[in-house]
Amino acid sequence: MRILVISDTHIPRSAQDLPGAVYKEIEKVGMIIHAGDFVEKEVYDKLKSLRDLKAVCGNMDSAALRHILKPKEVFSVGKFRIGVIHGYGAPANLIDTIKGEFKDVDAIIFGHSHATVNMVKDGILFFNPGSPTDKIFAQTNSYGILEIADKKIEGKIIKI
Repeated sequence: MRILVISDTHIPRSAQDLPGAVYKEIEKVGMIIHAGDFVEKEVYDKLKSLRDLKAVCGNMDSAALRHILKPKEVFSVGKFRIGVIHGYGAPANLIDTIKGEFKDVDAIIFGHSHATVNMVKDGILFFNPGSPTDKIFAQTNSYGILEIADKKIEGKIIKI
């Protein structure tokens, strides 16, 4: 399965909409994962109308989103368990901070720092797609793709 992973979209604060490249990618995936900081519920509603959407709330999300989204989720795709959290605290220790939030997962998807991460640590894939709309803490805008097959889960960062 091919999954689009985005986070920190910050719409309408950083942009009025997602970049066209993200919408083109949505046509090629079976699921979208959003790791929080949509900001407004309309973005959530739009993405949910396009594909199966798994999402969590972030620190910048509206009360309407906090009412319907949890701060973290765990779900399975095939034989893999995926944890999703926005993240919190200082970016320098973000991986160590979020790792303690989950048990028995194969991958942890997160955002918050806007800095991309695609690494395996202690047998867990840590994956931060960056932000497709906000470069405040990164050099480029980006999103991520997860490819899940029978025996592997791999991430890829796509720069926009």
